[in-house]
Amino acid sequence: MKFFSEVGKYLKMIKGMFSKPENLKMYWKEFMHQCSEIGIGSLGIVIIISIFMGAVSTVQTAYQLTSPLIPKYTIAQVVRDTVILEFAPTLVSIVLSGVVGSKIAGELGNMRVSEQIDALEIMGVNTKAYLVAPKILAALVVIPMLVVLGAVLGIWGGKMAGSLSGIISTDEFNKGLLMGFIPYNTFFALVKAYTFAFLISSIPAYYGYNVNGGALEIGRASTKAVVVTCVSVLFADYLLAAIMLE
Repeated sequence: MKFFSEVGKYLKMIKGMFSKPENLKMYWKEFMHQCSEIGIGSLGIVIIISIFMGAVSTVQTAYQLTSPLIPKYTIAQVVRDTVILEFAPTLVSIVLSGVVGSKIAGELGNMRVSEQIDALEIMGVNTKAYLVAPKILAALVVIPMLVVLGAVLGIWGGKMAGSLSGIISTDEFNKGLLMGFIPYNTFFALVKAYTFAFLISSIPAYYGYNVNGGALEIGRASTKAVVVTCVSVLFADYLLAAIMLE
């Protein structure tokens, strides 16, 4: 019963976001601030993970393809599809669940404990719309961009790893990238990115917004938010794959 109660409160929070802004300029400023916090704040870790993710994919794929009958450009095809379909959207989102999720939950939890949210509500501000909605909208704008960047850097990292280690030449890698490319894979990756972006922003916002207690509860809420978000991302990943890749 607790699960259904939590889901009901979560949906009620999402519903409460949809209201006419009291001050559009104030909402826009908060939205741009969240875009900067989520996007630029996560850029470094996304770049590092993506490059090494692609590099490791190339090395491990080459290790598994031992038959001389399989052309070397197959390595590039495997790396391309693996990065676009799974690594870029899912792995980047799992990392962002920790980086962005804990930040959102901690920020809202601190505002709840210090009674800043109560003060805003007394002034007539819809706190769900002002505090939660800009975070979710910013995530929906920025996180898919980070996923696309992750895919590009992942493929580039795979190419560099193959070239520097002598596994596969740049020309062969480029040939494999262009051979048998399915544009639908890119669309699928973007659908995953938008779905994961909503989960990464809304679930931690729910736990942070509904914190009860003191500073200790903020830490617990942040930890729970990250765990639930990671599980939700993986579950959504399976559902989307089962529905869209039949």
